[in-house]
Amino acid sequence: MKPGKDEKGIVNVGKKDIAKTYKKLHKWPGLIIAFVLLNFGISGIVLNHRGFFSSLDVKRSVLPRVYRYANWNNAALKGDLVVAPDSILVFGNIGIWVTDSAFEAYRPLNEGFGKGVDRRKTYDLHRMANGDLYAATHFGLYAFSPDRQSWVPFHLVSDNQRFVALESVGDTLYALNRSHLFTGRSDGVNTTFVRHQLPAPPGYEDRVGLFETIWQLHSGEAFGGIGKVFVDLLALVTLFLSITGILYFFFPGWMKRRKKRERPVQSLARANRWSLRWHNHFGAWVFVFLIFLYFTGMFLRPPLLIPIANARVGPLKFSNLDQDNPWFDRCRDLLWDGEKQYFLLATSEGIHELDPTLSHVVPLPSQPPVSVMGITVLVPFHHGVYVVGSFSGLFLWDPAQGRVLNFYTGQPYEGRSAGRPIGDVQVTGILQDHLGRPYCIDYNQGVQALWPNAPDFPTMPAEVVEASGMSLWNVALEFHTGRIFQSVLGPFYILIVPLAGLTGITVVLSGYLLWRKRFRKKKLEKN
Repeated sequence: MKPGKDEKGIVNVGKKDIAKTYKKLHKWPGLIIAFVLLNFGISGIVLNHRGFFSSLDVKRSVLPRVYRYANWNNAALKGDLVVAPDSILVFGNIGIWVTDSAFEAYRPLNEGFGKGVDRRKTYDLHRMANGDLYAATHFGLYAFSPDRQSWVPFHLVSDNQRFVALESVGDTLYALNRSHLFTGRSDGVNTTFVRHQLPAPPGYEDRVGLFETIWQLHSGEAFGGIGKVFVDLLALVTLFLSITGILYFFFPGWMKRRKKRERPVQSLARANRWSLRWHNHFGAWVFVFLIFLYFTGMFLRPPLLIPIANARVGPLKFSNLDQDNPWFDRCRDLLWDGEKQYFLLATSEGIHELDPTLSHVVPLPSQPPVSVMGITVLVPFHHGVYVVGSFSGLFLWDPAQGRVLNFYTGQPYEGRSAGRPIGDVQVTGILQDHLGRPYCIDYNQGVQALWPNAPDFPTMPAEVVEASGMSLWNVALEFHTGRIFQSVLGPFYILIVPLAGLTGITVVLSGYLLWRKRFRKKKLEKN
């Protein structure tokens, strides 16, 4: 049937032409996107099971240069703890290491955390007046046992094992994870903790970020373990469709070449028919879910992330986001101000005042600039002034006066353009030497002194670099976000995710429509 015109003069497109259009949209874009979807499928499964893959590391020497350590960059360090004039504990993504006052000689102190650099990732260290030592890590809260010379975990009941901050008042330890605050009288590995769900602040509205909602839907985490398994199955279907699609694209031509050489191809032809049949079946059964998966993924990276970054919506009912805890997955840091006798509670919703009884949480009237990636530094400066750091920069913050100053220039903070979410200095931590002299840790530049005429910080020792690979989970994240290709594509790498999502949707939808058209044709022929 050729295109023609009806009695109204409207052009009719023939069924064969529609089928050809579907085939072209499915075949050629599908060949290109198949290799990209292989990357997303494999890396997505790894990202969905961080604990399972946490023991596996990748040597940084085999990764692009931007991922290699130089001068303690790439968040190698978060901070330090001076335990004696010539004994300092440094911690961060590299775990915990003991060094001297000159930061030159190092030995690891990671026994008990488990295998893998991800298990050693430490957000805070705290030493009590009686010498008890505690560590807040990505996979839980630990106390150091001098007898065993090892870290011992606390098995605490919580929906989140990522502990982010430690503080103490007298002999009571305060341990903050992303959802709850735990308190206990310090007794080393024998400490008993009580879990506290902090109260909602005044005017609290039960709303969550649109970005977090889309992210949890994309990973399946919104519906717990069942949701994650379902998304894993979609990832496996994506891998199957990509592999069988690639094989089917090249297989006919390869079979013709074998026939010319008079080689048997019957078994190969059967395998090809089998793979094509199941390629069609799987694609038809789950095409709606695949489109949803690819669509949500498009909004988790710039540029489509930007318009939804600050949007807030009501939590999905019966999902992981529908919580009675107003601080579920929102707590980020904790600081005790002994002068004012209250805690500063840093959250994804800003910094709040928390009274010592843990019964009142009140947002502070002024707020310092904090990157959407979260606060990384919250330490006292003097008399109610604090040093606040994040990927937005390093600032002096006086909440009582409502003033924020750039730490480096001393000039008032004037805000930042909406198009640039990070500052010139991307702060991952801060540390002090045994004399109390401060150093800022920048993600790209590493350790930088904050006091005049300071000597350069000692270089990162080879033994620390060698022992500090990159976790497989973090490598998978770099592949899944497309950042791993930045050294080749430059700033255009940010287009990988949205273009891949759009192309994937086109390929899946055109494939289903083509299958549906042929399926109906076969059904009519049988009847």
